[in-house]
Amino acid sequence: MAAVLRAFLGYFFLVFMVRVVGRRPGKQMTPFEFVLVFFMGGLALTAIVGNEDSFTNALCQIIAIAAGHYALAWGRQRSSRFARLVDGTPLILLEQRRWRVETLANMGIADDDIMASARDSSVVDLEHIRSAVLERNGEISIAQRQDT
Repeated sequence: MAAVLRAFLGYFFLVFMVRVVGRRPGKQMTPFEFVLVFFMGGLALTAIVGNEDSFTNALCQIIAIAAGHYALAWGRQRSSRFARLVDGTPLILLEQRRWRVETLANMGIADDDIMASARDSSVVDLEHIRSAVLERNGEISIAQRQDT
């Protein structure tokens, strides 16, 4: 019964901490926010299946991780240089009908991935794409050509 109570309390504590840290839609989450969610989940799992000492320890660890993430977010808001260091910058993958082959290779992205994103944006042909950009959150943005 104690494990059930720890699971119940751990779940609500984790929801509370994620709410305190901040929220964004899933498609707008940065890699650091994904790490935060999974890391906190792993710590909560330890608290749920462990003994009383591990529960208290895990709650303290989750608070520490949340505080670290909050400090990271604060630093990103205060300094654009720090934000670029933490989140990266958008990368141009396709421009003026030319693939940026080196960027594609470095990021492990195939041109088929870009065309799949284009189809999601209702663009079916390379001729109708002005540019494709790999955004900081990992999404590929497609800008359509206006002259076709």
